[in-house]
Amino acid sequence: MKTIVVIPARGGSKRLPKKNIKILGGIPLIAHSILYAQDNKSIIDDIYVSTDDADIKKITLDYGAKVINRPKIISGDDAQTISAIQHTLTKIGDDIENIITLQATNPLRPKNLLREAFEIYKNGYHESLLTISRNHKKLGYISNKKFTPLNYKIGQRSQDINKIFFENGLLYISKRKLILEGAIFNNDSYPFLVANNSIIDIDTQEDLNYAEYLIRKK
Repeated sequence: MKTIVVIPARGGSKRLPKKNIKILGGIPLIAHSILYAQDNKSIIDDIYVSTDDADIKKITLDYGAKVINRPKIISGDDAQTISAIQHTLTKIGDDIENIITLQATNPLRPKNLLREAFEIYKNGYHESLLTISRNHKKLGYISNKKFTPLNYKIGQRSQDINKIFFENGLLYISKRKLILEGAIFNNDSYPFLVANNSIIDIDTQEDLNYAEYLIRKK
């Protein structure tokens, strides 16, 4: 039974048009995830990019990954990642056991992250795993033009706030059965903690600029 990587990459993007092929660190954004998967060939059998975009398809092939032609009906602004992964599974056979999802917009992953995460996932017989990071900010919400603290009390020191974590999007690992049931992870997923020092989700030009700065800083 195989372990595969799926990289969902729509052509459309409102905030940053064609963001998945924007140049970051001298190569297209999506290439970072393809190369990351290729660096983990001891774990991964195949790498697939699910896309509706001709430019992304060409880059995918140029970098040695396989293309899944994503139908327009699951490529719009409201399309969910799970639909692209489910569609991919229908195109590549039934000998898949584990699906690793890499989002093209999260290119700055620690080198050993996948290896360490997959070892925990496999040895712990988990159905799924997601990467998380701790939030160190004072969060709250606004209701009726009033701010209400969420994870702290007014006047509380930052170092004493309640521990809250966020889904950082670096990677997900899922059993085939869970994907076919309509989820990438669930309430029983293993939360793999990653330090929140250079995590970025690229959605705007400012995000892309900051990612470029982090790469040059390295």
